[in-house]
Amino acid sequence: MSPKDAVDEQAEQAELAVAADLPPDAGGPGSGAADAPPDASAPAEADGAAFARLYGEPVLKLPNDLYIPPDALEVILEAFEGPLDLLLYLIRKQNFNILDIPMAQVTLQYLSYVEEIRKTNLELAAEYLLMAAMLIEIKSRMLLPQRQHDLDVEAEDPRAELVRRLLEYEQIKLAAYDLNSLPQVGRDFVRTQVFIEQSLMPTWPEVEVVDLQDAWRMLMKRATLKQHHKITREELSVREHMTSILRKLQSSRFIEFTELFNPEAPPPVVVVNFVAMLELAKETLIEITQAEPFAPIYVRLAYSPA
Repeated sequence: MSPKDAVDEQAEQAELAVAADLPPDAGGPGSGAADAPPDASAPAEADGAAFARLYGEPVLKLPNDLYIPPDALEVILEAFEGPLDLLLYLIRKQNFNILDIPMAQVTLQYLSYVEEIRKTNLELAAEYLLMAAMLIEIKSRMLLPQRQHDLDVEAEDPRAELVRRLLEYEQIKLAAYDLNSLPQVGRDFVRTQVFIEQSLMPTWPEVEVVDLQDAWRMLMKRATLKQHHKITREELSVREHMTSILRKLQSSRFIEFTELFNPEAPPPVVVVNFVAMLELAKETLIEITQAEPFAPIYVRLAYSPA
């Protein structure tokens, strides 16, 4: 019976009760009811028959154009967050051992709950059908007899996976409950900010003559570190080194390659001297010979001096 039908039936019963209490000539003409004194129990009887009061007046009958949706009145006693939550509720409510779940009772109660929610919300019931199928499968596996060659081997309990998932879910649920019990911003307290005016008073250090002397010494050290140095590049001529090499070769027939370089000369001088030797060899003014690999290198003039 829908809520609307129940209300209509209640209103009809109220009308019959009111009509039964009135005398036969109460509403007829010439009955003298208007001249009779009002009965004090009439408002009480009307209030008792009314199913509602509107602006202080009792309402005995619903309007004809009033529409009440079929699901206008829904009372949800228990709200579950999913199939595991419902299954855990059924187990804990009846104090079942979660490690030894009576599958027959739990499956029957679970299916009855799914049937109830299927009547009102088919989409919500679809979420619970997978767990219902799993419960039926576990129940059927427990009813099947074991094979002869499996008797010697300890068979795995079909409920093991379900028990593991239930224990994990219960731990997560308890942890969420503990976290929810902690104070939260916006729910239990509100953060506030208070502006405190702060004024800083300058404090000068106590300075003595010794401190001034030390500061002056530090400034002088910094001044010496920042002195400017002017670095000029030495001008080296390849032609001058070529002339110097030719003069050395004119005084002797052969000269070892290393004797043409000054070991104390800076690197730029050594590089220019080597370039000058290459230029002389390019112009076929000198000959550079070596008897074998890793043997000494000798340099001589390629022409006979006058």
